[in-house]
Amino acid sequence: MSQPPSDLIPPSPSREAYARAYAEAHEANADEAFYDTGDPFALFARWLKEAGRAEPNDPNAMTLATVDEAGLPDARMVLLKDLDARGFTFYSNLASAKGRQIATAPRAALVFHWKSLRRQVRVRGMLEPVSDTEADAYFATRARESRIGAWASDQSRPLEDRAVLEARLADQTRRFEGTEVPRPDHWSGWRLVPLQIEFWRDRPFRLHDRLQFTRASEGEGAGGGWARGLLYP
Repeated sequence: MSQPPSDLIPPSPSREAYARAYAEAHEANADEAFYDTGDPFALFARWLKEAGRAEPNDPNAMTLATVDEAGLPDARMVLLKDLDARGFTFYSNLASAKGRQIATAPRAALVFHWKSLRRQVRVRGMLEPVSDTEADAYFATRARESRIGAWASDQSRPLEDRAVLEARLADQTRRFEGTEVPRPDHWSGWRLVPLQIEFWRDRPFRLHDRLQFTRASEGEGAGGGWARGLLYP
């Protein structure tokens, strides 16, 4: 295999580059209370709030990783839409690739990466469907065009060309003209109930901080306590 052009892959940072990068991130990541944090949800909420001020767009964007029937991993970016002591909630088409994979193997991993803050959060756990009430409430907050799009799109299925999608969108727009757009039965959400949450923050020379929270046991679910500890970088 040929080597990629050298100008596409950044070189390993020099000592001077590390020093500059550390100076830029030091104020955000100098909080010594990080080491004493006992509640991962409180820490995550604080970091998400800070990311909302620092990130140029979508601070709630996260990588969602699932596996298919053959055990082959799959990952994509989705948006976190709710957070509470039960877990992390997102929404999608139940018949999409992610929906079919979750139906077969209801477990997943999430990664939040806030580049501007030089922070990362990794989450692993089990997936449970949200209630119809929760799904209806969130769906009603979406833009009307997005709600119509949920009816028009066979998400993840082969599409002959863009004109087919636009024609279906026009059909659904006419269908719901003058009326509210209800949530389709094939559209809902999931909550990832975490078994493990790891917080990572940048430090010079790859000697990063890693704080991991783990449930005492999988069976305890969202009500279980947390064990916490540091990891080598």
